[in-house]
Amino acid sequence: MKIYDLIIIGAGPAGITASVYAARKRMDFLVITGNIGGQAAWSGDIENYTGYQFVTGQELVRKFEEHMRSYDTNVKEGEGVIEVERIGELISVKTNKEKEYQAKTVIIASGKRSKELGVPGENEYKNKGVTYCATCDGPLFSGKTVAVIGGGNSALDAALQLARIARKVYVINNAPKFGGDTIMRQKVEKTVNVEILNDSSVLAISGDKFVNSITIKSGKEEKKLFIEGVFVEIGLIPNSDFVKAVEKNNLGEIKINNRNETNVPGLFAAGDVTDVPEKQIVIAAGEGSKACLSAFRYLAQH
Repeated sequence: MKIYDLIIIGAGPAGITASVYAARKRMDFLVITGNIGGQAAWSGDIENYTGYQFVTGQELVRKFEEHMRSYDTNVKEGEGVIEVERIGELISVKTNKEKEYQAKTVIIASGKRSKELGVPGENEYKNKGVTYCATCDGPLFSGKTVAVIGGGNSALDAALQLARIARKVYVINNAPKFGGDTIMRQKVEKTVNVEILNDSSVLAISGDKFVNSITIKSGKEEKKLFIEGVFVEIGLIPNSDFVKAVEKNNLGEIKINNRNETNVPGLFAAGDVTDVPEKQIVIAAGEGSKACLSAFRYLAQH
């Protein structure tokens, strides 16, 4: 079995940046990922990535991928990692394609996935009106009435994207007021076809062949909203289940030090899957570069 210097798990901003650094260091490495871009590909308008006054998430990811592939990078796309384990001096990576790879070092940059509401009707109407990505599915709801569930930056971003497409957008937030960036909150509050329902929660999702309504609790009152799409934006869960030996916090995020080292020698982590406090594209990219430099240093010392 071939032994790589480095395996990078994930190809979002952290994983792609790590791959660029690995290529420039002439490391023998492999990238394993389910998709290219991760959460960044789901983002709408990005106005805070250095060097771009304005860029969409899909455009930025396209630039990231072009940069990565300009080095003829070995990418196993559409392959999910199911187990990472240190065996002796090497780290074994097993995937859902019944394949096993080995490396001297590994960077986990697997990001996060969307949380689910856990209410009646959610599973029944997935891909039938219930969705977790406004960028991916928003165009399907042109001229319709939709609901965005959540109150953070991802929910605000989804509401702004959908307001350009849908006839009306309800934003259902279970907190008394929005979180997220001030400028995002102000934009949503000024958008004429957006109705904000704070202190509100979804009790059930209903429909026929497709979603046609949701039942919410707003204050002490229960009421039904007639909508055709539900965009769930209530937070994210780290994709860290496949690695058991690393220390994690109570959110399931992988604990790292300032060199992106985990408690397992040779195993590094970067981006939103870690306990780094701020989840931003620019931060994930920076963490990816740090993780690769640390892996390179580890190889030099061992």
